[in-house]
Amino acid sequence: MSDDTIRLVTIGRLLRRRWRLLAVLAVAGALVGYGTSALFPPRYTASASVLLPGQWEERELLTQVEIATSSAVVDRAAATLDWPGVSGTELRDRVRAEAADGNIITISGTAGTPERAQQLSDRMAQQFVTFAARIAGEGTDADAAAGTEALRQKVRETDRRITELAEAADPGRTVESVQARTELEKLRTALQEAMKKLDDAAPASSRTGLVVMGPAARPTGEAPPTTVQRVGAGALLSFLLGIVGQLAAARMSRRLDTGQEIAAALDSALLGTVDIPGRQLAHRRAGRGGRTRRVLGLDTRWHTPAPRMSGDEADRRLRCRRVCARLREELPAAPRQVLAVVPEGDLLGRRAAEQLAAEAGHDPLLAAVDVSVSRPLVPDRDTESGALVVLSAGNWTAEELGGVAQACADAGHQVVGVVVAEPVRARSERSAERPAQHPEQAVPVGGAARGGPA
Repeated sequence: MSDDTIRLVTIGRLLRRRWRLLAVLAVAGALVGYGTSALFPPRYTASASVLLPGQWEERELLTQVEIATSSAVVDRAAATLDWPGVSGTELRDRVRAEAADGNIITISGTAGTPERAQQLSDRMAQQFVTFAARIAGEGTDADAAAGTEALRQKVRETDRRITELAEAADPGRTVESVQARTELEKLRTALQEAMKKLDDAAPASSRTGLVVMGPAARPTGEAPPTTVQRVGAGALLSFLLGIVGQLAAARMSRRLDTGQEIAAALDSALLGTVDIPGRQLAHRRAGRGGRTRRVLGLDTRWHTPAPRMSGDEADRRLRCRRVCARLREELPAAPRQVLAVVPEGDLLGRRAAEQLAAEAGHDPLLAAVDVSVSRPLVPDRDTESGALVVLSAGNWTAEELGGVAQACADAGHQVVGVVVAEPVRARSERSAERPAQHPEQAVPVGGAARGGPA
């Protein structure tokens, strides 16, 4: 695979040719996600709301949120719940609080069952209200509140007494009466100002009256991540990792994809290509993973372009005859026997060698032999004039082919040429009106005509 930018067509080709493998990876990822649900039991979350009467600034609400999840509140809630083996430190990781619109603080608790989640949220809300009231002084200053109300009553009685005294005084007849009425009005004004200050202080004290807005609703579903979410995330992650892995493997592959690269690795000449039609359109190798690889599609190359359309049987035979003609020119006058070396497991190469042997007949005489690329061993030279390497592209590295060439040299064979087996898509036979032979077929097979690689 080239280093060009990965395009959508490349991803599409990968999905079409590796969908079985990607499906297996997705199922495996889903099973792993389901397995994590067994390791991490489901959790349930319930929420309780606490109303803060009065006017509150944002920073004050944030302070109340911190108080709601403080260790003092959590420890008191843990003590009232008295769950075996559950301490306040553990509960601190299961509760959270946040400020909502309308001066409402929502306290959420998470537990292993819906009942426990509901209990935890209710107890946290209750303990928060109790603790906030204790901080503000509610419940401990009842006497002070009663004294304040008594003072209000005294002020109202004094105001009425001042009015009575002012009406009883002689209105403006003597200097003393005028002075008395003036002093009484000053006293009334002072009392009214004191009452106003007392009334202004009353709303501030009411801000401490936190109210729990009903019990928490019992949760009906699991808290995220749920089992379904874990299964879906595992399947999706495995699917994406499979795509990335296939792309990375294709980029890092060192297999030779072209005939010129193969010929250079074998230090020989490219004599041409042989079309192999049929259902095996991709490059396949047997014996490397067995049936499982074939089922998953791992024995096919996904990143190669779609095989081109082949001609009819006459066209394919003509290509074989041209390759045989070039091979004859590379051989000495006599003897004309060639060892066709095919990498072991290369099915396309094996079929190409059989077609060449059928077309060549006895001139030259081709004897095909399979050679293992892991430990190549070629039969010693007898009457052969050289070795012809027949293989498919995209399956072998330069190191593997170099080992095959070295094995041929050790056995006394000179690599006289390379033939590449190319998979093609077969088309229906041509109609009877078209001539069965091409003009080039009139040229004798052993003729001197020679063109470039077919």
